[in-house]
Amino acid sequence: MEIPITGLIIHSDDSQSDSEHSHHLFIHSWNGRPVLHIHHFSGVTSFNAGHDHQYAGKTEPAPSGVPHTHKYFTATSVDNGHKHEIRGVTGPAIPLPGGGHYHMFNGVTTTNGAQPHSHKYSGSTSD
Repeated sequence: MEIPITGLIIHSDDSQSDSEHSHHLFIHSWNGRPVLHIHHFSGVTSFNAGHDHQYAGKTEPAPSGVPHTHKYFTATSVDNGHKHEIRGVTGPAIPLPGGGHYHMFNGVTTTNGAQPHSHKYSGSTSD
């Protein structure tokens, strides 16, 4: 039985001698199914104009096993009669000692409110 696989092979410079070399294989799909993952993120914005906002969401999918970032988008909670949008791209993957990884993110919300203002936000995704 043949299983179709797509991926990426990267030459590794960690070989011990000139006559030997190695490659890293990063699989993108297995049997036609993408090998993707997402992260959850949440937090509280900065306190501006007498209030703050809570937010939570999931990143867009990205391939596992390769250097990557994730796009993200969500809306804040409604506080003081309005909400804001949060969107951006995470930083690169940060490996965890036991395996897995997380990403850092930060930015400024859209401007909104009776007294127009924005909020800063920052945090890290789930692993």
